[in-house]
Amino acid sequence: MSSVEELSQLFADVGFEEAKVKEIVKNKKVAHSLEELVREAGARAEWDKGKRALLHTLASSLKGATVTGQNLVAEGIRSGELKTSLQVDAALKYVKRAGEGATVAEMHAESGVGVQVTEDQVQARVVQYLEENRAKIESERYKLVPGIFAQIKALPELKWADPRLFKPIIDREVLKILGPKDERDVVKKEKKKEPKTNDKKKAAVEEAPKRTMFSEGFLGDLHKVGENPQAYPELMVEHLKATGGKVHTRFPPEPNGYLHIGHSKAIMVNFGYAKHHGGVCYLRFDDTNPEAEAPEYFESIERMVAWLGFSPWKITYSSDYFDQLYELAEVLIKNGKGYICHCTAEEIRRGRGIKEDGTPGGERLPCAHRERPIEENLAEFRNMRDGKYAPGEAILRMKQDLSSPSPQMWDLVAYRVLNAPHPRTGSKWRIYPTYDFTHCLVDSLENITHSLCTAEFYLSRESYEWLCDQVHVFRPAQREYGRLNITGTVLSKRKIAKLVHEKYVRGWDDPRLFTLEAIRRRGVPPGAILSFINTLGVTTSTTNIQVVRFESAIRKYLEDTTARLMFVLDPIEVIVDNLPEDYEELVSIPYRPGTPEFGERTVPFSKRFYIERSDFSEDTSDKEFFRLTPAQSVGLIKVPYTIAFKSLERDANGKITRIHAHYENDTPDGKPRKPKTYIQWVPIAPRHGSPIPVAETRVYNQLFTSENPSGDPADINPYSEVIYPSAVVEHNFRHVVSNSPWVVESAKQSEFYVPEEHDRKEVCRFQAMRVGYFTLDKDSTHDRIILNRIVSLKDGSK
Repeated sequence: MSSVEELSQLFADVGFEEAKVKEIVKNKKVAHSLEELVREAGARAEWDKGKRALLHTLASSLKGATVTGQNLVAEGIRSGELKTSLQVDAALKYVKRAGEGATVAEMHAESGVGVQVTEDQVQARVVQYLEENRAKIESERYKLVPGIFAQIKALPELKWADPRLFKPIIDREVLKILGPKDERDVVKKEKKKEPKTNDKKKAAVEEAPKRTMFSEGFLGDLHKVGENPQAYPELMVEHLKATGGKVHTRFPPEPNGYLHIGHSKAIMVNFGYAKHHGGVCYLRFDDTNPEAEAPEYFESIERMVAWLGFSPWKITYSSDYFDQLYELAEVLIKNGKGYICHCTAEEIRRGRGIKEDGTPGGERLPCAHRERPIEENLAEFRNMRDGKYAPGEAILRMKQDLSSPSPQMWDLVAYRVLNAPHPRTGSKWRIYPTYDFTHCLVDSLENITHSLCTAEFYLSRESYEWLCDQVHVFRPAQREYGRLNITGTVLSKRKIAKLVHEKYVRGWDDPRLFTLEAIRRRGVPPGAILSFINTLGVTTSTTNIQVVRFESAIRKYLEDTTARLMFVLDPIEVIVDNLPEDYEELVSIPYRPGTPEFGERTVPFSKRFYIERSDFSEDTSDKEFFRLTPAQSVGLIKVPYTIAFKSLERDANGKITRIHAHYENDTPDGKPRKPKTYIQWVPIAPRHGSPIPVAETRVYNQLFTSENPSGDPADINPYSEVIYPSAVVEHNFRHVVSNSPWVVESAKQSEFYVPEEHDRKEVCRFQAMRVGYFTLDKDSTHDRIILNRIVSLKDGSK
């Protein structure tokens, strides 16, 4: 990029005023983009004030990035074809999407070039809108006017109108209905008593609205019920009667696999948004492909929604609406917007302009059957229904717009023939609707007010609204947010299935995977997931989160909600030679230091106990090792005196089997020595039932060695599951298990606290000192304990 002086001169040459030039060069990213655009465009004398402003708008959107096709947008501004910032934004979105295939003609079509909306047309549509909403305007008067501006400007037929036309027309027409403002329009403010100075801060905190993902960002900006535009306004009246003005959302999974971590965001967005606004949310199974569906998927999805703490208002199935969907398909045909196609899949691809190498951009050609008569299409569709065609011989396609730049308007498939019985409708149907046909229409039939889906469905919005309008049904508002991805793992059903079927993992719920079943088995609390998603918020951009960041959020949640226990992963026995065999000293240890709500437990200190093998070293020269060595004493947690090394016992292979120590309660002054550190220990005290042996302790690490794995089994981390066969835990573990879930009162009051079933093993969580957070695995039995490590105590990514 050029120097500040060179940029200043360049922008001045284009015609930017001195003050504006100073403002632009302060932002390096915008200045870089503007420099690129100016140098590419040339002909500087042609940049009048309005064009300069639009060019600056384009540079501000690019923010230093270089986008293929940005020169097309700049040329559109220079030539005067793109006249408003709205058109510039639309043109930029198009070239980003089209990439190398972008054309001037398609960009113009996408950004409304040549679309003329006259002042008379704006006037007529404003008058129509105000008349349709006259009763509400007369009752709420001028306080409704700011909302009217936004709603009218959002009307599709006024999208490309000059924004300067709206205010004078709306002001004039509202005045005709309401007359001048009077005392009814004066907002009287109550005079509040000034709080005392020392109370101001407290009052401000108490009065500030609680910030959540539902009140800010993408979700905070969503339309209110009834504000989404309709091609047929009378349908909105019926819709509002059906919903009572309440938010209606849906979570619509396909029951062809297990849900993964990304779905937890979709569940929280849909159920949480409805709950936040006092509305309702459906759990709707999109069961339109009986060849891929299985009962265990239905059961697991319902179980995972409940595990995350949400209760569906109703559980429905797309198959509930097969009869109505069929009727609407016939309506589509009768309206001349559906036709029966006999093309092969390859012929359809070529007709959509897909080249032999699989890239788009070729010439789009209409299907040979596209113009067949309505009656013939209707008869053929009924032949499909009646089993006269085999799969692949006939499909129902929507007659959309092949000239549209959006692939979602290139005559999508609406119905296809499948020789597969349906688990709910049996053999009644031989034809099944596609997702593109089903989703929007079932949203309409269920009166969904906010059809919230992930950003990959952005292009589907046009076909979604088009289809609703063609069959004359209420048009829900589809809005798209960015999905949640976790890096360092795979979420693809196909890739996970390969790992499961080839026995690289224990199953779909293997704790190393990121299916929700696996995350649950690992012991991650649902409240930790919901809190984590809330901190991320919801935007239109995909959220790519590293595994370590997700684990950090789990760790933080568990820190406040689990009891601590002494736990030794790789035990070595210590015998205190100077204590009698029957010696016992009960020490009191809090379950969570600093949290009295958890209470305390007693642990017997006696002649024999276990310590972690790594807490002893024969090397006396390591100045950074502060635990037990032949030359260094160590403290035991809550035990009054230190212990000192005396001797070792080894097995035939030279492995240390026992350490003999001395209890230093015989100091000259009777006072305990100050050790460099304290270590944990687990007593050997059969009278107290200690220790409790752990048959298997499974310590989990990242499944793949690559940061962005492909799912190749050769990339599996050989240390992704490390099993310790002889760990021991203190006897108070029994108390923790019997009192699970162990949650303090303050946590129960959290917005994201989720009551869990007491009979599930993974709710028995505890913090093993210095080792990590653990839970019981589902394979555990009464006499065989198997533990899963949920997460380590600290980020071990380094």
